[in-house]
Amino acid sequence: MPMTYDEVRAFAFRLPGVSDGTSYGRPCLKAHGKFLTRLFEDGESLVCPAVPFDERDMLVEAEPDIFHFTDHFRNYPYVLVRLAQAHPGTVERLVMRQWRATAPKTVLKAWDAAHPTEIR
Repeated sequence: MPMTYDEVRAFAFRLPGVSDGTSYGRPCLKAHGKFLTRLFEDGESLVCPAVPFDERDMLVEAEPDIFHFTDHFRNYPYVLVRLAQAHPGTVERLVMRQWRATAPKTVLKAWDAAHPTEIR
């Protein structure tokens, strides 16, 4: 079941400290004032940061219809996710991972205590 940017936004807004913004003229989400994710210029892909190069390469090789990157992102640990083909759980895990990377320790501790079975 594919996802839309509005669904990504709805998921992200369940997390503390998430707000709307813009990045490179596109809608983006910030967490605790830091970049969380944004809609890519094609209007169909989600820019997901903090994906190590080896993981990104594996994702692109395994599922090129879902995961890709451009020359611009070649030297950065980012992957692009085609929302229309992506499983919502996969997208949510990538967003959650970046949110956790930006969250202050006190926020993470409170979140983990209140949501012991959530995606980590």
